[in-house]
Amino acid sequence: MTAVAAKRECVGELQAKGLSERQACRLVGISTSVLRYQPRTDGNDTLRERLKELAGQHRRHGYRMLHNRLRHEGWAINVKRTWRIYREEGLAVRKRRRKKLPVPERQPLVRPEQPNEVWSMDFVFDELANGRKVKTLTVVDDCTKESVQIAVDTSIPALYVTRVLDQVKAERGLPKVIRTDNGPEFAGRTMQDWAARNQVELRFIQPGKPVQNAYIESFNSRFRDECLSQHWFASLSHMRSVIDNWREDYNHHRPHSTLGYLPPARFAAQCRQRAGGIAPSDQSIQPITIQPTDSESSCC
Repeated sequence: MTAVAAKRECVGELQAKGLSERQACRLVGISTSVLRYQPRTDGNDTLRERLKELAGQHRRHGYRMLHNRLRHEGWAINVKRTWRIYREEGLAVRKRRRKKLPVPERQPLVRPEQPNEVWSMDFVFDELANGRKVKTLTVVDDCTKESVQIAVDTSIPALYVTRVLDQVKAERGLPKVIRTDNGPEFAGRTMQDWAARNQVELRFIQPGKPVQNAYIESFNSRFRDECLSQHWFASLSHMRSVIDNWREDYNHHRPHSTLGYLPPARFAAQCRQRAGGIAPSDQSIQPITIQPTDSESSCC
């Protein structure tokens, strides 16, 4: 209790004994104006609660990302106001230490001008609560940063990859180029035959140079930080459900700094409108489950 609060309490006790307000204030040593003062609220109570709610839902988001989420919800606020409340509420994200590694040789990576020109594809590994290993196939549009698909299973051989791409093809078509590393699922005969049939160019990065696939590496980092590392997956179906919800939020609600803090789906719609095309559908591509046979498991 502060000194002023203690004096106010004493004044109240003296008034209860029959003293007037002025007499009680004189005895305690506090002015009547201080006694009657009521601190003004900053008018940010609703905003403060919403900011804390968003920070709880997206624990790896900093104040700029949260600020842009608020702006997309219709809040007419500036970034300084968001930062002040963010700091007052102690919402700062704990920074993770990064290992100091040698700086690799930088390779220029040209960003496509339109959606569905170049996709990047890669694998991310995780595990369930029982220790069972899980493999996720991530596919990203290099222009719009959209998460085209995230397939989740315990095994994803080459034939599985082609079936995922066939499903995506039915929903939104295929790109001109798909960029991958040199993994056997991507560089083998199965994938080569599929690419030839669908007139898609497979573009492989140099071994040991992940910076040449920087777009998918950046996405995978966010995917792990904001989704995989934030949950304890009880089962494969639980993992698929959580990832599908995260992907929906990432595509349609999460602001992306390189897109002018627009969500990828909204940026893609603007690209298509500028090109005179049709705005993309908001339908999400549902994860698929394929149980590979023994022959498929060994197929590359």
